[in-house]
Amino acid sequence: MALSGFDIDLPRWDQSTFMGRLKHFANITDWRTALLPDSRLDEAKALVESCRAGSVPPGTTEEQLHYAKKLYDSAFHPDTGDRMNLIGRMSFQVPGGMAITGGMLQFYRTVPAVVFWQWVNQSFNALVNYTNRNAASPITPNQIGVAYLTATSTALATAVGLNFYTKRAPPLVARWVPFAAVASANCVNIPMMRQQELLNGIAVTDENGNKLGHSKKAAVKGITQVVISRITMAAPGMSTFQRFKEEGSCRVSSRITFFHGPLQVMMVGAFLVFMVPAACSLLTVHSMAVSKLEPELRESILCRYGDSVQYVYFNKGL
Repeated sequence: MALSGFDIDLPRWDQSTFMGRLKHFANITDWRTALLPDSRLDEAKALVESCRAGSVPPGTTEEQLHYAKKLYDSAFHPDTGDRMNLIGRMSFQVPGGMAITGGMLQFYRTVPAVVFWQWVNQSFNALVNYTNRNAASPITPNQIGVAYLTATSTALATAVGLNFYTKRAPPLVARWVPFAAVASANCVNIPMMRQQELLNGIAVTDENGNKLGHSKKAAVKGITQVVISRITMAAPGMSTFQRFKEEGSCRVSSRITFFHGPLQVMMVGAFLVFMVPAACSLLTVHSMAVSKLEPELRESILCRYGDSVQYVYFNKGL
């Protein structure tokens, strides 16, 4: 089969449907890709770039190209093409989330333990948020440091404060406070780590990828969608395991406390395997009507392109 004209960037699944997006994100957030060495990822990138240049190595199959694109999308940033740090990749959400959520649910009886695990969780979230930002918006090392400190400190204070409220809250309310803490912390952590996008705007393009300018409104829309996605990702696990924790695990393991931690971690992993791609698939609209942009940008686009450009497109991050 001749592959010289193969379009490797053409979506394999219909992105206009939830199931199509679910298959796409299940493909690129596959936790097994996080186990591969950098050399294998670099080989995949080289094959993708060769295909884009119209030079597919002889003997390469279509399946090999699809797998190379899967590895490329899972490990390299869509804006810069640079390899992302391992812990910040969405493919690392399952193993990372298993370890952290398991620790949060197992070690919750003392104030130092709660503070420590919430700090670990918010630091992990901050790294994920930074890694999956819109990298077209430049950010300096000092800005990264300030963003990390503000994101982790405010999110930590929110999460810990709400968790301590469970001691005084009615039982029905207390059950949902840990989830509310995680949700509230996400509402703080994500915008803080991506504050430069909110302050300076993100790059918007036409449907052909031609840059049209920067929009703060597009940044707000994109980051809002990411916040909703992350809260959805955490919802089933946190709500289920808070009940699991309060009821003393389950009948089978209640007398064997040694199994409580491993069982919780495995159950968290089972939820995340499905919830990571499902949450990413919920809101994937990367477009905005020109009429809803800032007046200056809207006028600039109308002057240059007239009515030929009705929508702008952007990378909202994950």
